[in-house]
Amino acid sequence: MSRMDLMVLGFLSFCFLASSIYIINDYRDIEDDRKHPEKYKRPLASGAVKRSSALILSVLLTLSGGFLAYKVDPTGKFLFIALIYYVMNLAYSFGLKNMSIIDILIVAAGFVLRVKAGAIVAAVNTTEWFIIMTFLLALFLAIAKRRDDVLLKTATGADMRKSMKGYSLEFLNTLLALFCAILIVSYVNYTVSDATYEKFGHRLYYTALFVIAGIMRYLQITFIHNKAGSPTEILYKDLFIQVTLLLWVASFFVILYLRDLTFFE
Repeated sequence: MSRMDLMVLGFLSFCFLASSIYIINDYRDIEDDRKHPEKYKRPLASGAVKRSSALILSVLLTLSGGFLAYKVDPTGKFLFIALIYYVMNLAYSFGLKNMSIIDILIVAAGFVLRVKAGAIVAAVNTTEWFIIMTFLLALFLAIAKRRDDVLLKTATGADMRKSMKGYSLEFLNTLLALFCAILIVSYVNYTVSDATYEKFGHRLYYTALFVIAGIMRYLQITFIHNKAGSPTEILYKDLFIQVTLLLWVASFFVILYLRDLTFFE
């Protein structure tokens, strides 16, 4: 198979495994989701899908995801990471999500495992700074989402997550400020690191402008508008974030393919 075929299979493998975990998580959270102003619409919580059907689908997705993970990489490295991802998230669904701090660390670690698996199937190397930034960004988004959950708990009085007992608005605000600063510093260090310089040249730090702008906008959405509950929804609906991402990608294009322009010096 071609490299592209392997990447598609790897993508499908993680989609199947993640979907299986989501079904199990929703199965265990049926009663809690019914108290949530949005999650009550989910198939299991609303009763649109039978519990037995959901469990059967979860098993089929797990087997399919594991089989594809085995086919992707004969060395077993991809399968090993996929299994760690699956077991870790299974443990999350069966209790670790009820432990404050542990819950958001597991969510962030899941994104790192996805990156490592993607690097294996794509046959590319990942630098230490890239892994650190992935973890910090995922942690930043998870903290913002927990803050939204705290606000929702305050507004409705419903305790929809046991882990919420270990969080307060002040605590999460402090964590957001802390990891926001670390994330920005990590990105700047990544752009000026030796590995980045050898691969892209010394001008990549210009892209930090758009990273900072994007983080500032996300903080504005979190603190001013109190709408950080769904990072995916923000990406789809917020024009500022969308433009910032496009400019960030465009700046990479300019630096990589028009690196001989003298005004970058």
